[in-house]
Amino acid sequence: MATTTRPMTAKDLLLMPDDSYRYELVQGELKQMSPAGNYHALLTANVTSSLVIHVRVDNLGRVYTGDPGYLISSDPDTVRAPDVAFISRERLEEIGETDGYWAGAPDLVVEVISPNDRYTEVEEKLTEWLEAGARMVIVVNPRRRSVRVHRSPSDVIDLTEGDVIDGADVVPGWTLPISEIFED
Repeated sequence: MATTTRPMTAKDLLLMPDDSYRYELVQGELKQMSPAGNYHALLTANVTSSLVIHVRVDNLGRVYTGDPGYLISSDPDTVRAPDVAFISRERLEEIGETDGYWAGAPDLVVEVISPNDRYTEVEEKLTEWLEAGARMVIVVNPRRRSVRVHRSPSDVIDLTEGDVIDGADVVPGWTLPISEIFED
């Protein structure tokens, strides 16, 4: 007799005991994520500090770090955890805070490619973010010291160390020179 197992749900993931690992849930399947390392953390902090200062000064919304979970699809559930996320004040006022996972994508997602990430996995994640409603996905590539800004699958801008990220209508007024991301 065959035994079937049901896909894991976002609620199951939320209730898991802390075993010091990080996880994402992809179409009901639990995916363990390895710690990314110090350089990854530094790049994430460089983006986060710039974004937090700007968002607070202009009261634009909230910035989230530490791999917050976002339920971006259901049945089976997918919970993704970006390195940095921004949700606009308007959406926060409309939907409100949540104790569990935010239902849907943040307005802005920043993914810093980890040493153990495969480019195909990163592409899969950014596609999921855009399909779930993220208005901008920024992918920081430490290996190439470059950044890709995705507004849609076909609206992609490649930036190098002489260029500047522009938050445009997603994070109005926010700019970040690419060189500042890679500063030690």
